[in-house]
Amino acid sequence: MNSTELKGNWNEFKGKLKQQYAELTEDDLLYEEGKDDELYGRLQKKLGKTKEQIQDIISDFKR
Repeated sequence: MNSTELKGNWNEFKGKLKQQYAELTEDDLLYEEGKDDELYGRLQKKLGKTKEQIQDIISDFKR
């Protein structure tokens, strides 16, 4: 998923992530343009998953 897709659908993805992973906070899910790597880093640390696994989770929401 590229940055444009992520940014365009972030509110929807954020809601689904919060439903699936209750331990995520608003701060964990804060999206700032141009700081995708920071977002993935926060999610990796909180969920104990790789960047690729997180991208797969988010991509699955698109289906």
